[in-house]
Amino acid sequence: MTYCCLIIDDEILARDVIRTFLEGDHSIRVVDEASNGTQAVIKILQHRPDIIFLDIQMPEMDGFEVLKEIWPHHQPFVVFTTAFDQYALRAFEVNAIDYLLKPFDEIRFHQSLGRLKERLSQQSQPRIEELVSRLLNDQKEIKEDNYLQRILVKESGRMYLIKVEDITHFGADGNYISLFTAAKTYTIYESLTSLENRLDPTVMIRVSRSNIININYIAELETYFNGEYIVHLTGGQKVKWTRGYRDTIKAFLTKIS
Repeated sequence: MTYCCLIIDDEILARDVIRTFLEGDHSIRVVDEASNGTQAVIKILQHRPDIIFLDIQMPEMDGFEVLKEIWPHHQPFVVFTTAFDQYALRAFEVNAIDYLLKPFDEIRFHQSLGRLKERLSQQSQPRIEELVSRLLNDQKEIKEDNYLQRILVKESGRMYLIKVEDITHFGADGNYISLFTAAKTYTIYESLTSLENRLDPTVMIRVSRSNIININYIAELETYFNGEYIVHLTGGQKVKWTRGYRDTIKAFLTKIS
């Protein structure tokens, strides 16, 4: 049986070492590589590999954050790699197949590979489901960590991770939501109420049944009538802040006064 593998590391040399050590092993096929956390999430969800060699310290998202993003959608077998021994304890707490401390030699690598193949043959994850679930909730006391930081968008056979902070506003049409950024508009399938519950309410404010705005992009508030406003956003778009959401209007006006 052949298993698909993804190598994730921000160092080209480190990726080359793993790829070289895997040469000649016909049971494992390297399908792709990733050089940062965001790219890793996209490629894991695109290829759905059986195995990932996952660096811990990377730009944009570290290895643990990558697991938080992918685990609800795909659960590969994980071998952590890092040059920093300080991450060893947390990596073992996540209980991956193994942990490789750089620089590792070929003997150590194949010891890890042997454990990996044994688990693959048994299709037995080493308690990782429970522990990644703990990762998903390990900072529940810190309010801002509960809110979405990125939104996964599928478009024309490709996947993108859009930073929430880059979204000027959301517009709903039934169960479809448009995500507006300065550069482009994306569409996802979800209800606006469901999405609203996962957004930071100090930044993202519901202004009508169909719209949520990012207050960081408000350029001007134009009074309309009956206590309503027209919101002018920095990108030139206009959104009505309707009377039914006057409580959020009052809260916003109090905040900036």
